[in-house]
Formats: sequence, C-alpha cells, structure tokens
Amino acid sequence: MKAIPVIRALRGGLSGRRVQAIVIGLVVGVSTAASTLALGLVADSSAPFDHAFAAQHGADATTTIIGASPAQLTATTHLNGVTAAAGPFPETSVSVAARITPMTKISAGGHASATPITVHSQLTLVGRSSPGGPVDDLTLSSGHWPAGPGQMVWASGSEGLQPAIGSQVTVTGVAGSPRLTIVGTATSVTGTAQGWVTPSEIAALHAAGAPEASQMLYQFASAGTAGAVNADIAAVAAALPHGSVAGTQSWLAAKAQATSSSAPWVPFIVAFGLIALVMSVLTVINVVSGAVVAGVRRIGVLKSIGFSPAQVVAAYALQVAVPALIGCVAGAAAGNLLAVPMLGQTAEVYGVGSLAVPFWVNLAVPLAMLGLVSVTAVAIALRAGRMSATAAIATGRAPRPRHGYRAHRLLGRARLLPRPVTIGLAGPFARPGRTVITLTAIVSGVTAVVFGFGLSSSLDRVQADLSHAASGQVQVFLGGPQGGVTINGQSPAKLSLAAQEHAVAAALQAQPGTAHYAAEADGVISVLGMSGQQLSVTGFGGDAAWAGYGMISGHWYSGPGQVDVNTAFLTDTGSKVGDQYTLTSGGKQVTVQIVGEVFAPDGGRPAMLGSMSALSAVDPGLSAHQYLAGLTPGTDVGSYVNALQSALGPGYLVSVNDRGGSELPAILSLVALLTLLIVVVAGLGVLNTVVLQTRERVHDLGVFKAVGMTPRQTIAMVVSTVAGIGLAAGLIAIPAGVALHQYVLPVMGNAAQTGLPASVLNVYQAPELILLALSGLVIAVAGALAPAAWAARARTAFALHAE
Repeated sequence: MKAIPVIRALRGGLSGRRVQAIVIGLVVGVSTAASTLALGLVADSSAPFDHAFAAQHGADATTTIIGASPAQLTATTHLNGVTAAAGPFPETSVSVAARITPMTKISAGGHASATPITVHSQLTLVGRSSPGGPVDDLTLSSGHWPAGPGQMVWASGSEGLQPAIGSQVTVTGVAGSPRLTIVGTATSVTGTAQGWVTPSEIAALHAAGAPEASQMLYQFASAGTAGAVNADIAAVAAALPHGSVAGTQSWLAAKAQATSSSAPWVPFIVAFGLIALVMSVLTVINVVSGAVVAGVRRIGVLKSIGFSPAQVVAAYALQVAVPALIGCVAGAAAGNLLAVPMLGQTAEVYGVGSLAVPFWVNLAVPLAMLGLVSVTAVAIALRAGRMSATAAIATGRAPRPRHGYRAHRLLGRARLLPRPVTIGLAGPFARPGRTVITLTAIVSGVTAVVFGFGLSSSLDRVQADLSHAASGQVQVFLGGPQGGVTINGQSPAKLSLAAQEHAVAAALQAQPGTAHYAAEADGVISVLGMSGQQLSVTGFGGDAAWAGYGMISGHWYSGPGQVDVNTAFLTDTGSKVGDQYTLTSGGKQVTVQIVGEVFAPDGGRPAMLGSMSALSAVDPGLSAHQYLAGLTPGTDVGSYVNALQSALGPGYLVSVNDRGGSELPAILSLVALLTLLIVVVAGLGVLNTVVLQTRERVHDLGVFKAVGMTPRQTIAMVVSTVAGIGLAAGLIAIPAGVALHQYVLPVMGNAAQTGLPASVLNVYQAPELILLALSGLVIAVAGALAPAAWAARARTAFALHAE
C-alpha cells in the first residue's frame, strides 16, 4: 500500500498548485499538437510515393539519349554503381488531338455537359513490349497492354485527362495522321512517359526531321541525394558519345513534385514545434524547481511521517506527469484536427482515397513528449528526495538566503523611478536560475512572434507574386461563357481568334484607366529530354515586363529567342541562367536563351515564359486565351471592370484578377494560430514565475503593505519583476526570429522546388522590428497582471501571517 500515501500527497500537491498544473498541461499540449502535425505531414506526404516506388521498382534516373548505338547503351548497364537497368526503349514526342467527354464540366448555364470536346496536347510516347521489367515495373490499372499497331496505353493522370478505354487520339504532324486506340491505362511512379505503344509503332509516329531517341532507365547503388544521382548520371554520360544525353530526370524530382502539396509547409510547423518543445522543458524545470523550493517544509513533513526518498520523488514527479499526460492526449487530438485540411490536399496522390495522421505518430509523439517531461521532472525532484526531514523543516522555517541585495541598493539610487518599480526590477536577481529560465521562455515566445510575422509577410508577398493582382488587376477572357452576343455584327463564337484579339485590344486602348495590357497564352508540351515531365509554356503578346513576376535571378526576357524559366526547369534540365537550351517537341526544334529565373512554382513542374512568337515555334497551337490589364493609380477596379464589360459585351468575360488561390489563406491562418498558442504559452510561463515569486515573498508583501504601499504600487512592483526580463527578451529575440525566418523560408522554397526572390525574404523593416521587440514586454506584463492583482487585493494581516 505504499502507493496510497503517494497518491494522497499527489492530490494535495495538485489541488494546492492548480495554476502550475494548468500551465504544464497547456504547454505540453501545444508542443504535442505541433509535433504531431509536423510529423504526420512528413509521413503522409512521402509514404504513398515511397510505397509505390518500392513496389514498382522505380527508376532512380530516366534518361533520353540521342545518337548512341544499342551496344553503347547496353554497355552502360554494366557500369560501376548501376544495380539494375531497363531499355533501350524507343521514344518520341508527338502532338495529338484527343476527343473526350468531360465527366464534370459545367456549362455556363450551370448544367452538367456531356458534349465531347477535342483536346490538343503533346505527349512523350515510349515503345515497350510489356509493362513489366527490372526497372519501372508499370502498374496496369485497366485494360490491356498494346498487342499490335494502332494501340496505346494512356498514363494515368497525364495532362489531368483520362480518356475512356476505346477512345481514339489522332497524331498530328505525322504523315497520314495515324490514329491510336486507347486500350489501357497504366501508372509509372516516376512518370517516365505520358503513353506507351509497341516498339515498332514508334517508327510510324516519328515526325520527319526529328532525331531518333532512346529511353534508358537506371537504378543505382547510391541514389539518396541529388549529388549521388548526378554523379551516377555523369558516369553514364561519360560512357556515351559526347552530347548524346539529351535529358535526365531524377526520382527525387518526381518525389518532390508528388509531395509538393504539403511538403513546403512542414519546415515552419517543425520550427514552431521545436519552439514549443523548448518551452515545455523550460516550463517543467521552472514549475518543478519552484515546487521543490516553495515546498521544502512540506517535504520535511512528508519525510517525518515516513515517506521514503523514492516516494517523495514520485509525489513531485507525478505532479508534473499527470497534467503532462492530459496535455499530451489533448495535443495529439488537436494535431490531428489541424492536419485534416492539409492532408486533404494530398489524399488523392497515387489513388489514396484518404489520409490521416498515422497511428504510430499518434502513439510515438505523446509518449516521447511525456517521457521528456517525466525525465526532466524526476531529475529535479531527486533533489527533494535527497533532503533529510530535519534539514528540510529547518530550511523551511529559517529565513531565506539574501540574494539580490546589491541590485536593490543600486536600483534604489535611481531617483527617476518610483521605489516600488525599483524593488520589482531588483526582484529577478534573487533567483538568477529562475530568471534565466523565464528569460529563455519569453525569448522563445517573442522569437515565435517575429518568425510568425515575417512568415506571414513573406507568404502575403508570395500570394501577390503568384496572382499578379497588384500589377495586373483585371483579366479579360476571350469568348466569355455567355456566347451568342453580336459584336460588330458577328457572334463571338463565329469571330476568328484574331478578330477577338483585335476587339479586346481596341477596347482596352479606349478604356480610361488602362496603363498596360498584354495577351497571354498558356500551353503544355512534351519535350525530348524531359520524359517524365511536361513543360508548361506561357507566351505573351506585347510587353509583359510590368506583369509582376518575381525575379529570382537574371532579368525579364527582352529580345528575340529569350525566355525566363522557373527553378524546377533549371533543376530538371541541369541548365542555368545564361545557357542556351534546345526545345525538341513534335518534330519541331527551337533554341532559346535562358535570361532569367522567375518565381513560378507551378506545383514543382518545369515552366517557361517568353514571347508568343518565340514559343509558338515549338508549340504551333499556342494562342491567346486571355488579356491581363494593369490600371493607372487611382482607378477604381470595380468601375473599370463594369465599363470594360459593357464595351465588349457579354460575349467576353471581364473579371478582377483572383489567381492567388485559396491555399495560402489557410496556411496564414495556421501560422497565426500557432503563433498565438506559443505566445499564450509564454505568457503562462511568466504567470507561473510571478505566482512562485509572489508566494515566496508574501511575507515581504505584508510588510510593504503595512508601511503604506498602495494596491497600485503593489501591482507596479509585481509587474516590474518581469518587465525588465521582457524588454531584454525582446531585444534578444529579434535577431533570433529574423535568423529563423531566413533559414526556414529557403527550406520551404526548396521543398516546393523553387527559389525565392529577394522581395519574399527581405520583409522586416526597422519600425516593425522595434514594435516586435516590445512584444516581449507585452507578454511579460500580460502574464504578471493576474498574480499582481491578487497581490494588490491580499490583506495585510493575511500576508504577514503567511509562511
């Protein structure tokens, strides 16, 4: 029955120290929630890909090779470091027209439309005799593999379309315009092609003048990092004729794209989780050490009635473990709730119906957090267990050691400050260890505030850069959803594209308030050397330098043949700003000059921007579908949109630019929530410190009240005990928060496969930093107000009789 006395002592300790118990529970709960969210996102963002990659023997590198003989290609399979290989498979890039029936397309009237539409696209086709193999073992999800000419298997998710089995696609730009019947669908974990045919079919689909290409798939002994994969690819290239490797794709790029929906947000959640974890440990140390110091006499009483050292340690450790356990359970539940909207974005990756925080995460995080807290509590409680009963009772009754008197004397000479304030400012020097812990806790809180502010500001700028709403406030779509209206005597549906462009350009020129405008055309092409990726191209008609694209390096295109590309393009192709790059697609070739790296994440897909004339050389179907208009300062956007819509008629759609999306606002809300939680935790840590100090000095408080200290002076004295700490913490936390922001933002960008422009990183201004530094004082004062009010209300007689 040795446990019964411990339980009774535990109940008495918890009932007497409810504030400390609540503080521990909340701090541990916040830390557990942030850790559960971060680890759950990490596990669920990569687990589906990892499982599929292992099951399908995914290719560490997919290479497109031109001009090498079959014998030379076979020789590369025996290179050191190559553990498995497949190929060579003939490869070509074709333009196709596919007639499909949209399943969920909504017409302008709001009714489901089952009208077939023709979709023009470019596909990379690879000739394979079977879906299986030692590398890139394709998963045939429906239908069967091509058994003869005129048949193809469509890659699941290619171009976001899924034509029905039995439908046909017409290959354009090839003699005879052959038709291919879709006989099945298959999935390649690393996206090695958008479709597969028999090897003999490739010759019939080969456009005149296009180089003959082969695809080789490799697995390497070491492919865990980009450096290792690049080194192996370099070895393959060295074994082949110079310049024959037209392009490569690493499995790491495919994984990054597959996890791009949630991976960018994990780093900042981990940062908040680590801050909360540090505060958990600090709060536990503060609470337990404070309980031991304040309860020395009670420890002596427990020992005198027969408590063993182990029972004393257990009683004080359990005073922390019980609220920590409640906090762990509640925090794990909160982490799961916070993860729901973010996991929903990756729920359909590789056909996964739904995602949730894995069971092992829900088990491991609370257990690890509880273990960390318990170890910290036991380590400090051992001090109480080693005390003898006589020493503890004597120490509890004897006057406390006199610390901080020199600080009291020095501050007492400060005539400009009221005496209650100087007494309060000198208070922290009496308990230097506790002061350091409190300072660190407030520093953590202010660091979170500085980091959260910077992160929110950066994400605001990211959203502005992605939407271009600040520079191009208005969009005009050609042939709006309410067709059938006559313009210059003709229906928009019957007007040629050139006539529609002329009508929109004339209306924009005539509309007051138009500062700039440019036609925009978007397309997707398949390029030799980028087998598993399709290249997004955006062409502009006219000067679009004002459109608001953030530049990471280089400059906006300005001359013939110049283009800008995003980071994913540079990564996937191994090129850099200043290089020339030859685009080979559908039998057409064009060499462009890369003059800038533009901020356009595009979900981790490679993208290229340039003039419509330059990009239409490789994508003849590229044509304007909208105009982007910038307005002069002071122009009312709503009035402008209404006037332009009236001028064009309802055959065109004029709208306010809203291309920012809805994902970032949800992330901003999460940032604000996590920042607020950590600030609250920091305030609770201050509250705990002030409660301990007030209880320890309650007798002194009675003396001050007896000699005439007013309630307002009492509040000022108590608040001043942490005000100085808050100011110091604010000054320390500013560089810490800025450094954390400068570290985490590039990590987030790297996870999204994009660099970041300087405008996204440089968000702090001097006046803002001054205000942010004062947040330490705000946290300290807010945490001290409740115990200060209690001290002000305490009766003098009660305080004088208190131990």
